[in-house]
Amino acid sequence: MKRLIDILGALVGLVVFAPLFLLIYILIKTTDPGPAIFKQKRMGKNGNTFYIYKFRTMVQNAEEMLRNDPILYREYQQNNYTLPLHRDPRISKTGCFLRKTSLDELPQLFNVLLGEMSLVGPRPVIEEEAEHYGDNKKIFFSVRPGMTGYWQVSGRDRVGYPQRVKVELDYIAKQNLWFDLKIILKTIRLLLQEER
Repeated sequence: MKRLIDILGALVGLVVFAPLFLLIYILIKTTDPGPAIFKQKRMGKNGNTFYIYKFRTMVQNAEEMLRNDPILYREYQQNNYTLPLHRDPRISKTGCFLRKTSLDELPQLFNVLLGEMSLVGPRPVIEEEAEHYGDNKKIFFSVRPGMTGYWQVSGRDRVGYPQRVKVELDYIAKQNLWFDLKIILKTIRLLLQEER
C-alpha cells in the first residue's frame, strides 16, 4: 500500500508541478552556468547506493571549494553535514531561494517513481553519515529513504547526530500510513510557515 501511494503521489506531483519544474529549470539556466539538475550518490534501502536528484543550488565546483577550505569543511562536518545559508559560499542566489522554499527537492519525485525513495522515510545519507548509525545500520537501511520524514518535521538541521539517529530509528519503529500522513501534513504546514 505504501508503495502504491508513493507511485500515485509521485505521478500526481510530477503532473501538478510540471510548470514549476520548467520555470525553475529556466531560472537556473539563465542565472548560473551549468546543469540545472544536480545528482549526488546516497545510500538507500539495504545500503544500496543511488543518485538523488535535486535542482542545482550551488555554484560550479562547489564540493571542491568546500574540501579545499579545511576550516569550512570542519564546520560542515560538525554542523550535521550542512552549513547555514549565510555561511555557505557555495550557494547561488537562485539556490538560496530554492533551499528556503525546499523547491530544490522536487526532482526527487523521480527517485520515488523509480522506487529508490519513498514520499516519507528517513533522509538518505552519504556514506560518511552512515557511520553515525553504528550497530543500527541494518535497521536504518531496512526501509526506503524519504523526500520528507520524521527528522525533517522534528527540527531538521537543528537536530544533529546522535539525536538524529534516535529520531530516524523512532520513525522506523512506529511507521504506518497514518503516521506518514501526519508527517506529510506537518511538512506542508512547515513549508507554508517558512514562505511567510
